[in-house]
Amino acid sequence: MRVTEFVASYFDAWNHSDAKGVADHLTADGIYYDMPENVQSSHDELITTLSEFFSNNRHTYELIGEILTARNTIAFQYQMRPCEKVENSEVPNSYFGAEFMTLNDDAASTITDYFDVPGMGQPSSLAHLTSREAQKHKYAKSGLNSEQLLQYKHRLQHIMQEQQAFLRSDLTLPKLAEAVDCSVNHLSQVINSGFGMSFFDYLNQHRIEHARELLTQLNGQGNAILNIAFTVGFNSNSAFYAAFKKCVGQSPAQYRRAQLRTSH
Repeated sequence: MRVTEFVASYFDAWNHSDAKGVADHLTADGIYYDMPENVQSSHDELITTLSEFFSNNRHTYELIGEILTARNTIAFQYQMRPCEKVENSEVPNSYFGAEFMTLNDDAASTITDYFDVPGMGQPSSLAHLTSREAQKHKYAKSGLNSEQLLQYKHRLQHIMQEQQAFLRSDLTLPKLAEAVDCSVNHLSQVINSGFGMSFFDYLNQHRIEHARELLTQLNGQGNAILNIAFTVGFNSNSAFYAAFKKCVGQSPAQYRRAQLRTSH
């Protein structure tokens, strides 16, 4: 797909309030970064977030200027306008934004969205917005207050640490939200705000931490690493290796050898 067609399709999905259509412009393992609100969303998390947003808001999105391209990356500016102006509403009449995408074939592996909402600072200070300011703006809209946030966070920690829900290889954000007894969108906000990461990074962090313990216990067994990958909840050895190296900075084998040298 050509860049102009890709961007046109992307804007079309936004203008038709098509949450899945927007998310499908990401690769299956792609990440959407909402920079002013300091939130990262996976493909499925983005669908959930946008579905709620579109159910309460209708806007039009317009491309401004030209699409800038480089090797595997594109960038463009846009303007958002609400379809209907509500009197005395706190929703701004319009705002401007810019998006930067890293492309992988016909989809984006990352989409980074910067925008300037009136009342939340000028464009030059967007990078300095605190997470607290962003949370206040976001959760006032979603109805999740600080007390609920803390309650869900404690409940989530109990389920993950005491019940070790992360060991379930079929664990998804909706299933975890059901266990916490909150909505999927609220759980995503709890993880983003309370732990500063996406659901997948939060899940993998627990799995890798448990794997680190097992790697020092099951030394000397030729098949131990493969066994550990499935024991801690991963469905493939390659996914385990990628997540482990991202969290620890070493491969599982390198980590185990280092621990063995330290213990002797």
